[in-house]
Amino acid sequence: MAEIDFRTTSLDQLARSVRSKEVSARELTEAALTRIERLDPLYNAFVAVDGDRALRDAAGLDARIAGGHDPGPLAGIPLGVKDLQRADGYRTTYGSVLHADDPPAEADDPFVARMRAAGCIVVGKTNTPEFGFMGNTANALFGLSRNPFDATRGPGGSSGGSSAALAAGMVPLATGSDGGGSIRIPSACCGLSGIKPSLGRVPLGGPTPPGWPDFSTNGPMAIRMADVALALEIAVGPDPTDLRALPRPEASWRAAVEDPHVPVQIAFSPTLGYATVDHEVAAACRRAVEVLESLGADVVEVDEVFDADPVGDFLTVTAAATLRTLRPYFGHPRWEDVHPVLRQSVEAAQSTMAEEVFLAYDRFHAMNLRLVELFRKCRILVTPTCSGTAPYAGEMTGPVNGEATVSWIQFTYPFNMTRSPAASVCVGTDSEGLPIGLQLVGPQHGDLVVLRAAAALEAALGLATLAPVPE
Repeated sequence: MAEIDFRTTSLDQLARSVRSKEVSARELTEAALTRIERLDPLYNAFVAVDGDRALRDAAGLDARIAGGHDPGPLAGIPLGVKDLQRADGYRTTYGSVLHADDPPAEADDPFVARMRAAGCIVVGKTNTPEFGFMGNTANALFGLSRNPFDATRGPGGSSGGSSAALAAGMVPLATGSDGGGSIRIPSACCGLSGIKPSLGRVPLGGPTPPGWPDFSTNGPMAIRMADVALALEIAVGPDPTDLRALPRPEASWRAAVEDPHVPVQIAFSPTLGYATVDHEVAAACRRAVEVLESLGADVVEVDEVFDADPVGDFLTVTAAATLRTLRPYFGHPRWEDVHPVLRQSVEAAQSTMAEEVFLAYDRFHAMNLRLVELFRKCRILVTPTCSGTAPYAGEMTGPVNGEATVSWIQFTYPFNMTRSPAASVCVGTDSEGLPIGLQLVGPQHGDLVVLRAAAALEAALGLATLAPVPE
């Protein structure tokens, strides 16, 4: 198994080899654990690993196969679980000192349970910024995660531990969540293809209310879009504990990437009307748009999608939502160890009036109306995923044209506010070898349109953007 690189072998190939007994689930799990042991000290992607439990689970799955039972479509796939999601036997710390001593979970979240039921072997929990509040991954409890493309850089966030683990080939599949770009940003920073499904596609249910209920959605993360689609085929579908759950669509997610193509008409907005973009990022995204044209799309450039950067409204609502999560911890002995940006945001949110929150929702409605008008003419919208490439490790600012700015993630959160499906595809690297992502956004519940177009672009580019990790 030392010869198998999780980054260059598809999930389907790995699972088929386990089902056919070419290789055992235990051997796949051992390969993941060996690579984690060797590489995680460099990248700090994992915050907890239980190799003994993983090997026992793998042996149990091998026994099922030996007994003639169906092991599931993801048979033997080693899985990393983001530390905002519950996994049986692991603490869920949310990357916070406030939860450092919580007892281990006694059950999986519905999303994790679906992955496990499909044959995945949970090997550990992946790092996240505190409560997923930042665009890069670092916290006082577990420290900072590093980007396998350049260890001086971070992997983005908030699913940064998952993206670093995937880019380094420690696991072939990980869970993520996206409340403001938290799947797309780390995918762009670490050279992955990723998608934020429409709100309600992948369940957020379970005993704990979702932190950002109208913004955040769960989703699997992997190297390539076909792997993401295979995992989504299992993950999507309603759960009775999720108030926002959507019915399962009749069409197959996996089939969408088996017949990839681009829509006839695509809108391209280089700035959405307000963003400043790094020159190298802008050039790479424009070249990718030319590839979309070569695939048959009529691309219309749109200078302005929204009147202004909606970050103020985004922060009003997310800070208020996080306040209700963290208010019970005011006065906690380690309250001062909470990240200062998070602490100050929730403390300031105490003065936010309910009317302000609902006025922000009114503006989300207006933003969506702009998209409805746009999608009457064009089937998808494409933009840069981030204004710049990966930030420095532990930093919340990112470099754009040589200057550090907090506004390097201006392109993602608007589409959480409108609940739009949105993907990121790696479209190249900058002069320092850091990955660059192009974002593809679809209309309400148009996930499969986005998935097909992203897969078509990925195939046309034919990039093999692998991090230079030590072998």
